Amino acid sequence: MSAVDSYLLGGTAGATELANETNAWRPLHFYSIYRLTLAGLLAFLVLTGNLSSPFGSLEPQVFYWTCLAYLVFALPAGFASRLHLFPYNLQVVTALGVDLLALTLLIHASGGINSGLGMLLLVTVAAGSLLLPNRGGIALAAAAALMLLLEQTHLVLAYPKLSANFPQSAMLGAALFATSALAHVLASRLRVSEAVAAQRGLDLANIAQLTRFALQQIPVGVVAVDAQDRVRLMNDSAWRVLGRPSPSEKNRLVQVSKALDDSLQAWRGGRRVFDPLRVGESEVLPRFVGIGTGQYAGTVVFLEDAAATARQVQQLKLAALGRLTASIAHEIRNPLGAISHSGQLLAESELGEQDRRLVEIILNHAHRVNHIIESVLQLGRRDKTRPSSVRLGPLLEELRSELLAVTGLPAESVHLEFLEPATTWFDAVHLHQIVWNLCQNAVEHAAVAQGGPRVTITASERGIEVCDNGPGVPPELLPNLFEPFVTSKQGGTGLGLFVSRELAECNQAQLEHIEHESGTCFRLSFDQSAAAVREPEEFMGEQVKHA
Repeated sequence: MSAVDSYLLGGTAGATELANETNAWRPLHFYSIYRLTLAGLLAFLVLTGNLSSPFGSLEPQVFYWTCLAYLVFALPAGFASRLHLFPYNLQVVTALGVDLLALTLLIHASGGINSGLGMLLLVTVAAGSLLLPNRGGIALAAAAALMLLLEQTHLVLAYPKLSANFPQSAMLGAALFATSALAHVLASRLRVSEAVAAQRGLDLANIAQLTRFALQQIPVGVVAVDAQDRVRLMNDSAWRVLGRPSPSEKNRLVQVSKALDDSLQAWRGGRRVFDPLRVGESEVLPRFVGIGTGQYAGTVVFLEDAAATARQVQQLKLAALGRLTASIAHEIRNPLGAISHSGQLLAESELGEQDRRLVEIILNHAHRVNHIIESVLQLGRRDKTRPSSVRLGPLLEELRSELLAVTGLPAESVHLEFLEPATTWFDAVHLHQIVWNLCQNAVEHAAVAQGGPRVTITASERGIEVCDNGPGVPPELLPNLFEPFVTSKQGGTGLGLFVSRELAECNQAQLEHIEHESGTCFRLSFDQSAAAVREPEEFMGEQVKHA
């Protein structure tokens, strides 16, 4: 399971837990503020002597010390609820118990239920219904009603001259139960609503997280712009294409890219934009999609790399051309074989000098056409790659021997150098074909060199280089060097480098022409991430030369 999946599952499952935690500590903190305010106000009235009847009319000393003790308790209780110093249930039960005791003492010191302070118990019971789980609020209301009844009983026994008011106590007790029941229903609905809201918030956060994750993974640049042309979102691909702007430059699109902003305004004006756009050092194809309507309508800009798109188009064209030419080559092969066979039979007949020359021309061109067909048909092997662990030492040694045997060159004309023991992950047949094509080209183009052709093959873990001492590639051919049918050799097909590059790419390798002091040099670079298999190979020494 991926990290994103874990995040989503954990977020969804934890929605209720998060809502419960929010429902618990935050109301407790607010109630602590209420308690501190009430205790502070009562203590202020007591200390300044501004108490009015009936506050403390029956027992002033009890009222005085109860107010101060209540304030002393309210201060640390507020900090404890804010900092979560103690378990939640312990704090709630302790705080509500102290509240009931303090308020009952204040009611008694002020002359009983007739003082009107009993109304403060309604706030405490309502808060308890919100803070206590299940039906704890009903238990708190029962405890408050029982304490009121005990207080009235004690008042009658301690002060016989005072008239008892049990009916009013009973009515206040009933109000406490009604308040508790109503607060419990409201608290239950509030908890459900907040749990649903927390769930929706987590769902939205998950969707936003997935959206950001998906946008960062796609290779196409994505920029979201609001109606005021402020950049609201930009993925990594767009950030790189637009020249890696700093966060301060992401306020408006015109600050990020003036050319892209002009193109957006042209699109909004009704002009369709199809031309590549020069942004920094890259060419991109912008595509605009409107989102929303009215004054809050925004725009999503997709930035595709024009070079990558051109390569894809070129690959599609070449693939179609390859299939077409392969089918044509297959159809040509049979009549070509008949022509070549007839020409060979004709060459064995008694012919004049002029007729022999004509037969020779027929056979040469038949051989050339057959070579073109073989090269074209090799392109069909791209889908039949069989990579394996290839030891470069034995493969290049065998190839060097074949090259010397076919060309008839002296042994010192082909140098084989190993910078390190090398093993790569490659299709052995393809690798042999690529290096053979490069070596054959090197021998043919360096044939005019003084002292004869000299070919150097250098191998390492990173790749293979094939260099010669020829005249080099004409500058006008360099831009299209790997295109089909591009060649500087008279009578050549121009398919050797094209086929070699195609075979290299289907093995995740790269074939390129590199600058060299003299002559021509090609480098076949291996994909290091694909070289998963490394077999031990006998060390052949640095710069070992085979003469």
